[in-house]
Amino acid sequence: MGYIVEIEGVNKLYGSNHVVKDLNLKVEEGEFLTLLGSSGCGKTTTLRMIAGFEEPTSGSIKVEGENIEEKEPFERNVNTVFQSYALFPHKTIFDNIAYGLKMKKVPKPEIKKRVTEMMKLVQLEGFEKRYPSQLSGGQKQRVAIARALINKPRVLLLDEPLGALDLKLRKQMQLELKRLQKKLNITFIYVTHDQEEALTMSDRIAIMHDGILDQLGTPTEIYEKPATKFVATFIGETNIFDGTVSFVKDNEVQVMVENGIISGLGDDFRFGEYMTVSVRPEKMKYSDTPVDGFSIVGTVKDYVYVGSVIKCIVALPNGNELKLERLAGQSLPKLGSYVYPYWNKEDAVLIHSRENSIFEALDNIMLA
Repeated sequence: MGYIVEIEGVNKLYGSNHVVKDLNLKVEEGEFLTLLGSSGCGKTTTLRMIAGFEEPTSGSIKVEGENIEEKEPFERNVNTVFQSYALFPHKTIFDNIAYGLKMKKVPKPEIKKRVTEMMKLVQLEGFEKRYPSQLSGGQKQRVAIARALINKPRVLLLDEPLGALDLKLRKQMQLELKRLQKKLNITFIYVTHDQEEALTMSDRIAIMHDGILDQLGTPTEIYEKPATKFVATFIGETNIFDGTVSFVKDNEVQVMVENGIISGLGDDFRFGEYMTVSVRPEKMKYSDTPVDGFSIVGTVKDYVYVGSVIKCIVALPNGNELKLERLAGQSLPKLGSYVYPYWNKEDAVLIHSRENSIFEALDNIMLA
């Protein structure tokens, strides 16, 4: 499987505002790739550069191996679906979907055939003569998707297309979009700030933070092995510990944190290094007595019931709180009791801190 979109060394500046920084990203043909991040991280700007609505300040963007920076948006073999739907209010649903084909002067019988097929695909049969004002939000979004797909683009770009929908409809549309993408085998590049949406739909996720691509991987890789502190905290819930390496033997690492000692497994860590440890709530354990390699102690403060899951809140001496997660019916410590939190060492994710490279650079400058 080859790469259908290649972004190489792309930067985007608005005056002194560096929005996208040295972005390198390759999208495989037929995959569902999500650009995920908080507001202002550069994900929508990246999508708009692929679409042709923005031009890169530097770097190159290729679609099917061909540079597209000099091409107008309508000359690129990509189509975009927006959150706002952007339907023509005075045109019927049939005419909205057929618009791109009419602009290309496709014969009327072919237009009717393709529009009918597309309306069946997005489950809108019988809506041909209605107008956008007569449709629900989910139906309007289906029309916008059908209008984009009918031109048979090689790449479909989707800019938070489900953002205006209520939660139940949004989840339904997530499954429909994934079904459509697999059936048509079209490359989808999808922008969202919703972590659950990205994990549900994507083959791979590209997490952006402050204009930088922090991590690219499958949903499982992103969740189980976050590469940075930002990714660990942005995807799902986690317990974060910042500290310094106090002991290293082979790949076993002990870390001194404010409340005591914790342990995990990791490579290339050195004594005294500043680092972060991430442990998911479902991986947390507890004991009535200290466990080898762990010396933090806390007080069971509260329980939070979330359907079939119970979250146990443990308060540490410095005021920080940890979350332990269990299925309803599983044993939990008593409220007010003292517990020693710990985990299987392989369940902790040890993350090199970016601060180390900053400190090293300063040291090198001072030594020079």
